Amino acid sequence: MKLTRKQVLAKAKASDLESVKKLNCWGCNLTDISIFSQMANIEVLTLSVNSITSLSPLAGCLSLCELYLRRNLIPSLSELSHLRPLTRLRVLWLAENPCCGSDSSQYRLTVLRCLPRLQKLDNQPVTEDEIGLALMEGEVVTTPPGSHQNQLSTNGLPDAETENDPLNYNMEETNKIREELGMKPLPRDKFPSLSSPSTRENKLSLKKTHTLDAVLLLLRDLDEEELRVVHTATQNRLQIYTVDSEMFNDSLQTQKTADIQH
Repeated sequence: MKLTRKQVLAKAKASDLESVKKLNCWGCNLTDISIFSQMANIEVLTLSVNSITSLSPLAGCLSLCELYLRRNLIPSLSELSHLRPLTRLRVLWLAENPCCGSDSSQYRLTVLRCLPRLQKLDNQPVTEDEIGLALMEGEVVTTPPGSHQNQLSTNGLPDAETENDPLNYNMEETNKIREELGMKPLPRDKFPSLSSPSTRENKLSLKKTHTLDAVLLLLRDLDEEELRVVHTATQNRLQIYTVDSEMFNDSLQTQKTADIQH
């Protein structure tokens, strides 16, 4: 069943879609929720116990704070990519969907890696430590194949050049970011042509440069709460490097001792 404008206005007792802030469509046998592409001001939305398979119509609901999707037919966690632009989203209830799978722990880490601003997931509070762990161990959520968002992200380039590279900036865009950060622009030889052969090492180096630039630039837009999340995740990541370094040094010391004894 398709949710219509008339049904929305009747349920919300509103005169126009723009004024609707809260809506409860629990158990309405909905399959088509495209109407929400016209409802940018919705803040609290209940869609539990329906037959919804795609979240793409929600990508423009930038005021959304709470979203309830329990017991639908969402097939894959890749649908969560449509919720990434929703920076105000703090509460999500996604349980009892096919996308949740059988590994509840990994499911939760993956959702939180994709949506690290969440404060409550499936009626359970989210902790800073949990977010830090999710950013390290959660699976990367990619845009569903064939979606409009995915088509835009490729910029018309062959799939081989854009696969798994959401930071596929060109030279001008990258140097613009570096300039805003007070960094020196990269020389042209750091930007091998997409059509010309280049080494794997160059591609990996360039991708790391793009990633660092993007992270540093994004930090400027984060509030105190979000910066604390980044701080926790960074500390957890650094602890891994510290442990690895200590293990390596212990191994070297053991080897040196063995050499001396022999």
